Amino acid sequence: MKIHFIGIGGIGLSALAKFLNNSGHIISGSDIKSTIITEQLSNANIKITIPHSNEAIDGQDLIIYSAAVTSDNCELKEAKKQNIKIMSRKEALPTILGDKKNYCVCGAHGKSTTTAMIASILQSSAIIGAISKEFNSNFRYINDTVAFEADESDGSFLLSNPYCAIVTNAEPEHMEYYNYDYDKFYDAYRQFLEIATIKVVNAEDKFLPEMSELNNAVKLYPSKDITNIKFFLKDGQPYTSFTLKDLGSFEVWGFGEHIALDASLAILAALEEIGLATIRENLSKYRGIKKRFDIVQHHDNFIVIDDYAHHPTEVEATLSSVKLYNKLHKIDHTTIIWQPHKYSRTRDNLNAFKQCFQGCDTLVILPVWTVAEPILDIDFKEEFKDYNIVFADSLQTQEHSINLIKNGDIISTIDRGMVLGVGAGDITYQIRTH
Repeated sequence: MKIHFIGIGGIGLSALAKFLNNSGHIISGSDIKSTIITEQLSNANIKITIPHSNEAIDGQDLIIYSAAVTSDNCELKEAKKQNIKIMSRKEALPTILGDKKNYCVCGAHGKSTTTAMIASILQSSAIIGAISKEFNSNFRYINDTVAFEADESDGSFLLSNPYCAIVTNAEPEHMEYYNYDYDKFYDAYRQFLEIATIKVVNAEDKFLPEMSELNNAVKLYPSKDITNIKFFLKDGQPYTSFTLKDLGSFEVWGFGEHIALDASLAILAALEEIGLATIRENLSKYRGIKKRFDIVQHHDNFIVIDDYAHHPTEVEATLSSVKLYNKLHKIDHTTIIWQPHKYSRTRDNLNAFKQCFQGCDTLVILPVWTVAEPILDIDFKEEFKDYNIVFADSLQTQEHSINLIKNGDIISTIDRGMVLGVGAGDITYQIRTH
């Protein structure tokens, strides 16, 4: 089929495009601007149009569009004129994943990490909303067993055809999609588990309703099933070791109890497929994912970590890992650079955001990263007055230092200690030298 993706530069949609391209379909796509992702797609012989254009629509068999694309998009309008079949990303999932053996991971936190771990352990195909450092992509094709990062934000995880459903946690997020109806939100998770042959759940997640009726589920009780957690450096890289149930000890790239939890869920899911010896061997191939505790600079007295954390729970977990890293490296100063992601998320979680940065020495706040939402009046200076705050417009990063820019001028330079950048916007590009 000739399939065109509108919004192909998104991390999730690009992986689906790569997957279908690998399956022999003729793929094209468009986006607002050129990025590293669109350049990679072009190098994979996918025709890319920048920006959106009517001319990109040329008698394709199917148009798939991202959730960010609105009804007034010129390509959508042109596709309707040409009577081409149009599907949202959500609607297209059964077509893309319907005949595969899918290990689908969902949850408010940790799903990209857990999905990448499963892909490493099973040495399977993968469709992830992040870049796995093992294969330097958000996609790979090996076989018809697929590690898939399922998305609860729009209910699309219910269309992912899970053979194995893994739930890391179910903290309420994206509640606008569920009309702030918590029964509807939790029922979606329940349905996701019920349609899977194998179910693996974090049974102690405080946000999950009682799943006692899932008698055939593999349930992980972190407080008693994960023991002997230790953190250490190997060649300067962070590692966590732990004992899982009666299965023995494991070690995995990354710091933190949440890393042990994600790895444990991946291990328990993989046990349905392969043996323990292979699991241990393949888990060592996992090298983290980009933008998740991603160490982008490492000097004796200056370390920079980029992390996708954009929710208070995630920030708190990442900061906990940073404190461990600082202790091992004897670093005594931590600067957090925060780019708030969406006004609605910031407002809905404001009290938790005011608490989650505790322990940092300096908090740098960048402008809110927002797309197509109302701008809300949030007094960041007043709300975060208990912190040592610096407000900046942007960053200018080079080796050994980061300049903070305000109104076009350098107002401060950070050149020592730990710098942690958190957010889901373009901070990941600002905080890197390349």
